[in-house]
Amino acid sequence: MTDPYAIQPSELDQLPDRDPEETAEWQASLDAVAKAAGPHRAAYLMRRTLERAEGNGIALPKLLETDYVNTIPTAAEPSAPGDEEMERKITAWNRWNAAAMVTRGSKYGVGGHIATFASAAWLYETGFNHFFKGKEADGSGDQLYIQGHASPGIYARAFLDGRLDEQQLDNFRRESGGNGLPSYPHPRRLPWLWEFPTVSMGLGPLSAIYQARFNRYLTARGIKDVSDSHVWAFLGDGEMDEPESTAALALASREGLDNLTFVINCNLQRLDGPVRANFKIVQELEAQFRGAGWNVVKSLWGNAWDELFQLDTTGALVRRLREVPDAQVQTYQTRDAAYIRQDFFGKDPALVEMAKLLSDDKILECFHLSRGGHEARKVYAAYKAAVEFKGAPTVILAQTVKGHTLGEGFASKNANHQMKKLTVDEFKTMRDLLELPIKDSDFVDGVVPYGHPGADSPEVRYLQERRAALGGPAPARRVHPVAPLPAPAEKAFASFDKGSGSQNVATTMAFVRLIKDLVRDKETGKRWVPIVPDEARTFGMESLFPSLGIYSPKGQTYEPVDRDQLMYYKEAQNGQILNEGITEAGSMADFIAASTSYATHGEAMIPFYIFYSMFGWQRTADQMWQLGDQLGRGFLVGATAGRTTLTGEGLQHADGHSPVIAATNPAALTYDPAFAYEVATIVRDGIRRMYGEAAPGEDQNVFYYLTVYNEPLPQPAKPSGTGIDEGIVKGLYRFNTAESAGLSPVANAPRIQLLGSGTAIHWVLKAQRMLAEEWGVAADVWSATSWTELRRDALEADAGLLRGEERVPYVRQALHGAEGPVLAVSDYMRQVPDQIAQWVEQDWSSLGADGFGLSDTREGARRHFGVDAESVVVAALAQLARRGEVKATAVKEAREKYGL
Repeated sequence: MTDPYAIQPSELDQLPDRDPEETAEWQASLDAVAKAAGPHRAAYLMRRTLERAEGNGIALPKLLETDYVNTIPTAAEPSAPGDEEMERKITAWNRWNAAAMVTRGSKYGVGGHIATFASAAWLYETGFNHFFKGKEADGSGDQLYIQGHASPGIYARAFLDGRLDEQQLDNFRRESGGNGLPSYPHPRRLPWLWEFPTVSMGLGPLSAIYQARFNRYLTARGIKDVSDSHVWAFLGDGEMDEPESTAALALASREGLDNLTFVINCNLQRLDGPVRANFKIVQELEAQFRGAGWNVVKSLWGNAWDELFQLDTTGALVRRLREVPDAQVQTYQTRDAAYIRQDFFGKDPALVEMAKLLSDDKILECFHLSRGGHEARKVYAAYKAAVEFKGAPTVILAQTVKGHTLGEGFASKNANHQMKKLTVDEFKTMRDLLELPIKDSDFVDGVVPYGHPGADSPEVRYLQERRAALGGPAPARRVHPVAPLPAPAEKAFASFDKGSGSQNVATTMAFVRLIKDLVRDKETGKRWVPIVPDEARTFGMESLFPSLGIYSPKGQTYEPVDRDQLMYYKEAQNGQILNEGITEAGSMADFIAASTSYATHGEAMIPFYIFYSMFGWQRTADQMWQLGDQLGRGFLVGATAGRTTLTGEGLQHADGHSPVIAATNPAALTYDPAFAYEVATIVRDGIRRMYGEAAPGEDQNVFYYLTVYNEPLPQPAKPSGTGIDEGIVKGLYRFNTAESAGLSPVANAPRIQLLGSGTAIHWVLKAQRMLAEEWGVAADVWSATSWTELRRDALEADAGLLRGEERVPYVRQALHGAEGPVLAVSDYMRQVPDQIAQWVEQDWSSLGADGFGLSDTREGARRHFGVDAESVVVAALAQLARRGEVKATAVKEAREKYGL
């Protein structure tokens, strides 16, 4: 029979052994233990040996999973400062008011969540009393990513602190009246309180990692020393199912982000039921985080379990805890002592004997109430271990009961996420459990009252004293008054006004050339944050590598393979470029951290994130919505844009719809510039609006989305005349007329207005010449730099009419009196230009690239979609024929001539 413990010869061949005799002795010892004391004892010894090796810094593969017990035993817990009884009273008030707020709001049908905060109350309260640094002391304070469903508890604490009043609590989830509270952490809706929107689950943990990383970036570059800031992310164990939740764990450990702590509330439930019904989510998460290089602290059991662990002389209890699936642990929460004796203890003779020493009350105390996440000392010990650990980020896995203290109707019930209210009797039971001085007579007409001990009560004074000692209220968002950034030198923008002459230049290259000049600006150059997802060479940005450097906390520990080249791959500790690898989600998280630095750290940074346009909104629109909610500022640049300009790449690279998605985001200013000077004009105005002196009524909390193209084409000079810059920014201006283009149409020639955006304007200009020279039609060409901004302006004008304000939309003003019909053309779906159709007084038609993309040459793709110059000519003639201005036969003749 083969010895299962023996190392096979093939393994020995791979692992040279300088002392085979000693190795054999160790193996024999393990064999003897396994045979004499059983495999459990052998496993125990091996685990303890590996733990000792890890603690002594001996290089071994990490032990990915420890026993299902607390990382910090009771005997090793530090004594928590402060008054634990006072903190218990504060937590009780917060629990009550959180439940009351949601219950009172339920009569309006607006929803709300009670059970999440009930399970996590001590996780927040311990942090607020002892760890979370505020923003009124030196530095930037800590950054708190609050779990979205726990928002009622945070509002309840702000109410106790005097930052909110009863009317605001009663307007929870009812904001339209102007004095309400948003459902979840929404900075745009409550910008003095919330810093980070987190309820789109998975984005909170991802953003927290990149925020901690950006803090290091700011410090390393000498912008601001924020090394004292700590990032805390509060998450649910069910939330960890989201791919984004764990997408950047390796980045956090690789860069040693010990300024970051995840607190995962392991109440074992997601929205509909158990997180891992047949498994153990805590163990799974521990292995995942340990494998990624994180420090893991488990806080699973409360003090009531100490007696049970002391009685466990055989290890049977620990083994049983490890094998019981989560759904069964949840069931124990709702069953009596007899059931627990039979199902939990009855599986092992040693546990049967242990149970005989335990009263029913003791069993119920352990299995119903006592969890590590519900006890202040346990949580304090875990937090202290986290902030003191150096070299890696920490995750705290705190076990709790969802619906804790809300009564038997809530605790551990599968439906508790959807349960929005307690009955009066349930509130009275909760009041007695929490020992709150609320009288039965306070329930007027069956309405649960809010509870407050008084502005000068010991509880409130204690709460405020603790926050003052930690640097002020939290959470809090502060936008410190700072002087507007000086405008970059005009030379950087003006150089594009003269055009490119005989040189063909793609607008992507024009944008990169502009950035090269802007990052050299003495005043604002250091504030640019270039972000690219491993495609810098695609966009012609490699020349920035040696001059700006790629940020790396380790600098460059190797000699790059291209060191002898002028544009070599240079990494540096103070590098300016964030080259994120193949992760659009990570790049967007970078962008969000940089774009909100003006509020988080009082330092305005100017991020630009350049990406394949197809992989922007389509992949990360949720984060772009998060960006708008968080009031971020900066430039998103969709390069290689359009459905027909990226030759040969095909369906998954051919972007014909990103402006459609972008139009749904109220904070996104979407532009599709055709020429280099338009790019420069838009960027200059964006810098002014977001970072300089915004005009009256302008919202600075916007971000720009520019589409730029990879098709090298002649870049014309900026037309002379007034209103060009205004038209570029507002979205439309006349580029030329048939006469100014030198086409000399005959008298009374039929006339049409051709509107083009982005690269499509070049087909339109070709069509303009063909119409004049081959068909005797005069066409004027307009550059539509932003269909979306034209539409928004028109919508605002329509809304003004309801208020009795008379204003003509800009698009109607610009086209007023223009002769003939309008034909709009873009390299996107027709609905992009069709956004403005209802406000155009002329007859309207459009061409666009609808449908899936395909692999082909640019010419072949444009003919396929019917947007090439010849197609524009036929469409223009058809429009004029419908008006009787050209013969109907001309349309057929043109179609045959061009082979359409």
